[in-house]
Amino acid sequence: MNYPNGKKQDSSRSAMANTGKAFSNRGMSLEEDINITNSFYLDSAIAVIHKKPTPIQIVKVNYPKRSAAVITEGYFKQASTTDYNGVYRGKHIDFEAKETKNKTRFPLANIHDHQLNHMQAVVKHGGISFLLIRFAQFNETYFFPVEKLFPYWDDKLSGKRKSIPYQIIKNEGYVIPFHYQKRIDYLAIIDKLYF
Repeated sequence: MNYPNGKKQDSSRSAMANTGKAFSNRGMSLEEDINITNSFYLDSAIAVIHKKPTPIQIVKVNYPKRSAAVITEGYFKQASTTDYNGVYRGKHIDFEAKETKNKTRFPLANIHDHQLNHMQAVVKHGGISFLLIRFAQFNETYFFPVEKLFPYWDDKLSGKRKSIPYQIIKNEGYVIPFHYQKRIDYLAIIDKLYF
């Protein structure tokens, strides 16, 4: 492809690898990739899945001008549950997205008790709950069913291992290849596992 400056762009993956830039992530965070994917799902009438807003209690507001208000103090009203929820093919979808720079493990400290309790309740009532875990150092994103998380969580609570090794996530999870419009096409994994 030629750009307005007249230079030809080399689109090969090897060219990107030589520059040290990853093809699959290109500076986007996991949350940005999921939001773009969810917009594609919504615009294509595939699913309705949104990021949940965190409930905040506004305490103090400054009005430096009549036309502008600045929130100067606020608190979380309550502990939030998971990052995303919605509906796909008649099923409730509920998941947490986590990104780690760790190369060897996913620390369970990234998940809170109330989040795990919420995900257990979703599964108990017939919903689909999972983690999307991105290992930033490898530019790999995994779909990890919450049912596979439960035994590791129990180990953590009993004082054993406080993380899930990368190799286990790689073996027991499902890698999600990067796509242009559906950057993190997690519904393709849900189709294989649940439908």
